[in-house]
Amino acid sequence: MLSKLLHTKESLILSTIEVISEQGLQRLTTREVAKRQGISESTIFKHYKTKNELILAVLEYFSQYDQAIIESLALKEVSPIEAIIYFVEAYVTYYENYPEITAIILSYEGLIHEVELSEVVKRILVKRANTIQSLIEDAKHQNRIPKDVDTESLADLIIGLERVVIQRWRLNYNFSLKEQTLTALRMLLNAFKTKDH
Repeated sequence: MLSKLLHTKESLILSTIEVISEQGLQRLTTREVAKRQGISESTIFKHYKTKNELILAVLEYFSQYDQAIIESLALKEVSPIEAIIYFVEAYVTYYENYPEITAIILSYEGLIHEVELSEVVKRILVKRANTIQSLIEDAKHQNRIPKDVDTESLADLIIGLERVVIQRWRLNYNFSLKEQTLTALRMLLNAFKTKDH
């Protein structure tokens, strides 16, 4: 019974992501999710009390790999620059293999204005930004990035770069998200590297 319940809940999450990807957050309805599942709308409410509770489950699903990626960074013996590349690469590989999930990133603006959702969205954004900022600080301590580079601004550039490439990729999926993002990221990081590294 528990297995079936978990399967149903995950299936609802996946259908919700699909609807957001295809129709946008503004057109997400529990009716459309139910239709895709071949169930009644009331069945959704047996698992999730409100649409926002379903969206919270989507956000948790979206961020489920965050801690695993952060922990795997700690186990890798690579330079901070290589760690930044690895961190971004882990996400864009996931996104390229599951294009629909990128709709969640592009829905942050709408989600952050929902009282019930804003704290979760902020937590996801802050955790990812803090990881990148920490790696930039490590690179500065190792003299791989000049000490006068503003950590927060460089992290914003990295995060923004990823988001813009994702937006462009979603227009028609006619290039490799991973390849394009990593090429641009390496160019950006090379521009900030110290001369002797």
